[in-house]
Amino acid sequence: MRIYAANSLHEEVKRRFKLPGYLKLILGKRFTLVMRFVAILLAVALIPHLASAKRIAPASVEPVVYEGIRYVAPNDEGRRGYIEAWDVKTNKKLWELTVFTNRIDPKLEADVQWVFINKLTVRDEILVVTSERGATYQVHLRTKAITQWGPASSPAPGSNEQPHDIPEVIKTAITTSSLARNYDLSFRINPFYLRGDFNGDGKIDVAALVKQRSTGKLGIAIIHGQGNKVTILGAGTAIGNGGDDFEWMDSWEIYSKNRMASGTSVPKLRGDALLVSKSEAASALIYWNGKRYVWLQQGD
Repeated sequence: MRIYAANSLHEEVKRRFKLPGYLKLILGKRFTLVMRFVAILLAVALIPHLASAKRIAPASVEPVVYEGIRYVAPNDEGRRGYIEAWDVKTNKKLWELTVFTNRIDPKLEADVQWVFINKLTVRDEILVVTSERGATYQVHLRTKAITQWGPASSPAPGSNEQPHDIPEVIKTAITTSSLARNYDLSFRINPFYLRGDFNGDGKIDVAALVKQRSTGKLGIAIIHGQGNKVTILGAGTAIGNGGDDFEWMDSWEIYSKNRMASGTSVPKLRGDALLVSKSEAASALIYWNGKRYVWLQQGD
């Protein structure tokens, strides 16, 4: 919209209409005041529209292909930056992963706070994701672990914050066992893994939080010894009152086999147990009875 200056407008009026000089002078002064008033009203009327201006469309990110898998940044959801993995041959989606989320201030327009991905590159099993604000995230394509570098647009999801270090025994289990095909590591609880001798054979085992890829159900993978055997608890495999989804769990810890039991309900343990809990609600011990892992509800 083009707005003419008040002086130009009232000069045009005086030129077109043959008015006495004194009337032209009066009209000129009044016309200037009227135009100034109209300009103020227009400015006030336009403020809400300017404040609610929409952001420009996000960039179209070029997909990258690595070992037969195409990695895509859809950029269709402003509250998070996420990627999808597609099989090149079958054109089927294999998985998707949220790389970062955007904290939205409810007092401001939501869309102007959105941050999208603007570049993908891949090298040596690492997918490098760059956001519009310059934050760079490295996604390990086998473990799905995310490491953030550079200025942050926002932290990774609090419920799935990714650590920098993953024990070698977990990496081995991920790449050589069924864990790789059916489960992803979960980082929703810190720590996301615990060490102990769970089956009492004198070797250190690792318990890691996992998510079943097909259903999203959460649970625990116990990796014995050097990763030769993996037992899944939850994450689609039911155990006791814990069910097949440990989404309810918000804390866990090692319950040493040498720990003095506070009650008579705890049996003599062959190995270390896992104490899994829901804050201010319930807890249970998961322990090896010589044949399998069993569930012992606490407080019964």
